[in-house]
Amino acid sequence: MSPLSKWYVKVLLFLFSLAFIASSIIYTNTLVDKIVGREKALLKFYTVIYEHYSDPSSNFEDISFFEEQIIPQINFPIIITDSNDVPLEPFEIYSLNIDTDSTLSYSQKREVYIEYVQKMKTSYAPIILVDNNDKVLQKYYFYHSALVDKFRSLPYLAFVVFLTFVGIGYIAFSASRRHEASKVWVGMAKEAAHQLGTPLSSLLAWLEILKLRHEDDYNQEIISEMSNDIARLNVVATRFSKIGSQADLTTTNIRELIEHISGYFEKRLPHLGRKIQIVREINKDYFCKLNVDLFSWVFENLFKNAAEAIEEKHGTIFITIFDRGKSIRIYIRDTGKGMTKSVRRHVFSPGFTTKKRGWGLGLSLTKKIVEDYHKGKIWVKDSALGKGTTFVIELPKDEKI
Repeated sequence: MSPLSKWYVKVLLFLFSLAFIASSIIYTNTLVDKIVGREKALLKFYTVIYEHYSDPSSNFEDISFFEEQIIPQINFPIIITDSNDVPLEPFEIYSLNIDTDSTLSYSQKREVYIEYVQKMKTSYAPIILVDNNDKVLQKYYFYHSALVDKFRSLPYLAFVVFLTFVGIGYIAFSASRRHEASKVWVGMAKEAAHQLGTPLSSLLAWLEILKLRHEDDYNQEIISEMSNDIARLNVVATRFSKIGSQADLTTTNIRELIEHISGYFEKRLPHLGRKIQIVREINKDYFCKLNVDLFSWVFENLFKNAAEAIEEKHGTIFITIFDRGKSIRIYIRDTGKGMTKSVRRHVFSPGFTTKKRGWGLGLSLTKKIVEDYHKGKIWVKDSALGKGTTFVIELPKDEKI
């Protein structure tokens, strides 16, 4: 899947999530409004019945019906106040479903009821009972039932569950995809090592024959260079064969390894047609557990990319190491053309390349070697068009040194 396709999938998932949340909230609010409307209608009915119940002429059957049939149907808090919003007393008679501590004193209980009224005022308008002259007799304050709160929290709970399932699915899918990709990588690497092995063995044999038949200095020099190149190919084959295997890590002097690889590159940089200098700003030895064959590949890939990014006739690659206590950070900075934000975002993706030739596997392999085999980290610290690029590698130090 291309980076653009992945971006579209992520956007669609995000939009679907937003639609899910919005529809859940809208539907829940509709239900809540209906429940609150019914509770308010029940409150109005309660006020009518209560007014009738308060009439001294009410008979015992009416009162019994009110207490046994109407009141049990009301499951939300109600407080009856006077015209000044002061709760009527005794509180237990002029209220419903108000939980208070029985150990509270009268004044403390009064404060609790006043606080309840203030809370109710900010949520819903009261039902006002007036006389024939429109004088306010009583106010019936109420607050919604606990069911409304549960309904309101439902979409958020559902969204959390939804996100959890999506997250688990995404992690499982990503892990499966990485595993499959890793198997492909390993298969390709081992097949490449196998294919290189046979002709390399043959070339080594022919090289020994040439050494015996050509003893003059000129031919010996050519044979020596051929030996170096064949040895180089042998190293490449060895590296490929180690992909997917358990890396054999040994205590390695990072400064010496960088010096060795930098020296090798400096001899071969002139073929690019530009004068590129590799500046090593390393003032002490640092030791890490490394597989030298694999990690040499990391430096070679980064040096090669840095050199190819320099388009001017003169350029510089700077290598610096900073001690961070339990780890070190290796900074590799070039004075090349730099990268756009888009390129920087996908620079470690397998198959991604800005070159006309190449498979786009170099930096992807580099990341795999650093992070999977050496438990380190690699990232682009900064890059800007015309100002160069800085890569950073962080590695744990060998604690025994």
